[in-house]
Amino acid sequence: MKNKRQKRLNSLLKEVISEVIAKDIANPNVSNFISVMQVDIKPDLHSAVVSISIIGSGEEKKKTIDALNKASGFISSNASKKVVLRYFPTLTFELDTSVDKFMKIDSILQEIEKEKKNRKDQ
Repeated sequence: MKNKRQKRLNSLLKEVISEVIAKDIANPNVSNFISVMQVDIKPDLHSAVVSISIIGSGEEKKKTIDALNKASGFISSNASKKVVLRYFPTLTFELDTSVDKFMKIDSILQEIEKEKKNRKDQ
């Protein structure tokens, strides 16, 4: 179980990294429709995994994740100016697919409801 400090750092880093990506990144490969969903800092506080949700095509998502991983040093550098830590964690970006899964489940449920309604009408 995560301790209180890790939880606070995760929340703080999520906010700061979101701000840095929105304001400081000028890479054309980074999508404009991007959200930092979660930050998971490791117990040693030296590395963190940042889960990103992106609205767009599969290729656009891949380009964005690749661009963010390449710019992780830049993002860390700018974020470390806003958060005072002894060691700022090394950032690794990964795609968060929970929104896509939710949308797929929602569409399946809508199809089921349509089918139920059609069966009742017959």
